[in-house]
Amino acid sequence: MNFVPQVTTTEISNADLDNVSGGLAVAGSGGLSVETPIASVASDLLAVATPEGATTGLAFHTATH
Repeated sequence: MNFVPQVTTTEISNADLDNVSGGLAVAGSGGLSVETPIASVASDLLAVATPEGATTGLAFHTATH
């Protein structure tokens, strides 16, 4: 059995990429990160607006050391 992943790559033009990705977008993001000797806490806020609509997202992450 062959367990090697088979991957094929190709080039795509900027015009074709604009059609795939939905075109131009305006995005803004911000975040906060706090790290202590015991743990780290991070949060991110993302807002994206395109001609098709707008979306927002929030992420929160904690980790102990």
